[in-house]
Amino acid sequence: MADWQPELYARYGDERLQPVLDLLARVPLDRPARIVDLGCGAAASTEPLVRRWPEAEVVGLDTSPAMLATARRKLPGVAFVEADLVTWQPDAPVDLIFANAVLQWVPDLERVLPRLMGFLAPGGVLAVQMPRNLDEPSHALMCKIAALPAFADRLSEAVASRPGLPPADTFYDWLSAEAADVQVWLTTYHHPLADAAAIVEMVSSTGLKPYLDALPAPLAAEFRALYTAAVAEAYPPRADGRVLFRFPRLFLVARR
Repeated sequence: MADWQPELYARYGDERLQPVLDLLARVPLDRPARIVDLGCGAAASTEPLVRRWPEAEVVGLDTSPAMLATARRKLPGVAFVEADLVTWQPDAPVDLIFANAVLQWVPDLERVLPRLMGFLAPGGVLAVQMPRNLDEPSHALMCKIAALPAFADRLSEAVASRPGLPPADTFYDWLSAEAADVQVWLTTYHHPLADAAAIVEMVSSTGLKPYLDALPAPLAAEFRALYTAAVAEAYPPRADGRVLFRFPRLFLVARR
């Protein structure tokens, strides 16, 4: 998959920021000394962490050079590291591992989550937020169009690139053996956006990206046109002319 696009991702910064703040508000720590922001992207999640705990050592971790370059310009005093969270491990115990909108891309979470818990200092916290939207029209339509004969052969890997999430109680079971306390909850956001094209633009930097990246330009344009038409039908205008983009998200906060 091609590198991420910080500018496109940032266009819907307000909608993406609210889950970060909601997760951060539930972190039960007063003065963490060491914080790691997994999947930090262009520092949209790192900045609130630095603002809340300015005395902490904060490290941002991501696989995207483009996102990390933007993050370093935004927060020059923070260490940003290019690394894969599946194989990464800290050189010392961490007080807070913050993982906003990244672990939904990671397979084998049954192994990965307890592994991350093992990197925490006593009393440390793992805080996670993951989109849970594969059953929503915005994402189900991607799979439906990808199955059309014009695209199916090229998009089988893209369809499989994001595994579905298990039920919330499964996450509780995975973490409770390693944690003194586990909180799990679901929140569904309803984002008012200008129109269906805005929904397509918002997801084109995330869930739609693997599909478009896997296609040559003419087929990508055809896929996007079909998808935009389907989204317009699935998300009709509301009374004020805008559309409501329903976006469920799963939250986990586990204290060691």
